[in-house]
Amino acid sequence: MYILNDNTVCAVAGLTADAGILINHIRYVAQQYLKTYNEDIPIETLVRRICDVKQGYTQHGGLRPFGVSFIFAGYDERYGFQLYTSNPSGNYSGWKATSIGANNTSAQTLLKQDYKDDITLKDAKELALKVLSKTTDSTKLTSEKVEFATVGFGKDGKVQLKIWKPDQIEQLLKESGVVKDEEEEQA
Repeated sequence: MYILNDNTVCAVAGLTADAGILINHIRYVAQQYLKTYNEDIPIETLVRRICDVKQGYTQHGGLRPFGVSFIFAGYDERYGFQLYTSNPSGNYSGWKATSIGANNTSAQTLLKQDYKDDITLKDAKELALKVLSKTTDSTKLTSEKVEFATVGFGKDGKVQLKIWKPDQIEQLLKESGVVKDEEEEQA
């Protein structure tokens, strides 16, 4: 999980070295836009700019395409909260709920079945954990294997990006019922 600017966070699947290069470029683009226009870059514009770079690397001889997919989540004044994915070829698309990476097809199927437009943050967190628990290769979800981020409004009315700490993820896993306490497992 990476924070890109004050309004955007992204998750990565693929080659982390490639992701690091693209994340630095994304942050630079976001700061250039802020400097030029004195406002945060719209989410889709940010996604489009990085996808242009990714797509360019698929066309030129001697250049290896970036082997990384992203999920971008953020907020802008014009369109509100948004969710986008981009794949290594430079294609991007907007979503209400989505996944990338291993077992993507299974995760998408679960999201199509269980996602509702009027979902609450609590229900969305539980849905995300349910999808992860059913599609990850490990037998048990732990904070070592799960990264979690949320985007919402803080009490002050400003956009709040939160990348959850391991102890917060463990608590969330226990509260959701996806992971039982050790005492419950032994009983």
